[in-house]
Amino acid sequence: MKLSFSDEDEKFRAEVALWLFENLVGEFEQLKFRGGPGDEHMFPLERKKWEQKLAQGGWTCIGWPKEYGGRGCSIEQQVIFNEEYARAGAPGRIGHIGEGLAGPTLIAFGSEAQKQKYLPGIAAGTALWCQGYSEPGAGSDLANVNTKAHFDEAKGKWIISGQKVWTSLAHESDYIFVIARTNPNSSAHKGLGFFLMKMDQPGIEVRGIRQLTGTSEFNEVFFDQAECDADDIVGQPGEGWAIAMGLLNFERGVSTLGQQMQFQNELNQIIDIAKANGKSQNPTIRQRIADAHIGLKIMRYNSMRMLSDTGDGGLQKEALIYKLFWATWHRDLGELAMDVLGPEAEILESGPYTLTRLQAMYLFVRSDTIYGGTNEIQRNIIAERGLGMPKEPKITA
Repeated sequence: MKLSFSDEDEKFRAEVALWLFENLVGEFEQLKFRGGPGDEHMFPLERKKWEQKLAQGGWTCIGWPKEYGGRGCSIEQQVIFNEEYARAGAPGRIGHIGEGLAGPTLIAFGSEAQKQKYLPGIAAGTALWCQGYSEPGAGSDLANVNTKAHFDEAKGKWIISGQKVWTSLAHESDYIFVIARTNPNSSAHKGLGFFLMKMDQPGIEVRGIRQLTGTSEFNEVFFDQAECDADDIVGQPGEGWAIAMGLLNFERGVSTLGQQMQFQNELNQIIDIAKANGKSQNPTIRQRIADAHIGLKIMRYNSMRMLSDTGDGGLQKEALIYKLFWATWHRDLGELAMDVLGPEAEILESGPYTLTRLQAMYLFVRSDTIYGGTNEIQRNIIAERGLGMPKEPKITA
């Protein structure tokens, strides 16, 4: 994999940097270095306005085709945008699930009517999405979903009943994409559908899950005879698994660059604190900071390797290691942050439960190795799909 930046790319970099410098001011200046996992509760209304500000400048969905509201930017330019976005301290993207997951999935698998219906709102920053995948009995084992969908001929609609859990930003979202079982007699990955649903309707209830950080950025979502229009199933009944797996390609694609943006900001803050309080003179701490820097660079170049090799549209082997790598790296970064802070790490700024950014990060990263497929599940996936090992080892006498 070789990634180089042309003169045209560097002009693009200057354009991005200038726009951020001129616009991340006034009411938006307070958003610098805020938002993202573990900090999603901060400034939700202001960050929604920021999404629309980005859209007005043409800076949402930049990798989408132009005919769907994007810029058709190259991989190199998408990397540049995320680098400059991080450098400017711009806030975590509250619209990232729509832009990075729902939108690309619709572009790849949706009907033309679905694209016309949903993509403009995502590109404009006015329609926020959440992801209805995990269930109480189907987290890492996604194929075990029990949410049911049946078609009501009289209403001409799909009727959805069941429960989703760990649904990030459901309380802020306008829409949700849902995997549900269309064939009640099916099992595992067969008989599933992929549905597009409006959140603000009878039959959908959102309940926040209070986290260790004291905030609630993810939720339980209950469906009780909730309705989905007949033409809002992506593909055909029974094709939901293939579409869901296609979406995971995008989850491990360009959207990972935005995640690394947040990681870089956290590492920068840790380094600044270490310099200020003298911990940077400790050789062990200094080596751990160097290791964190190296790990983040490895993460970045592996992401670019993934993005540079998408010839057949399938999930490349490089993508199989990504979740395990970043989750473990981020957990270790949280521990590094606490050790750099020292005794200050155990002191709250004010009562009853106000955490600093790094304290909240440390507590939140305990979940990184669990959600989205536990580390144990990720190792199984690497072994089976990456290395070709059998699911069940052969026992020989």
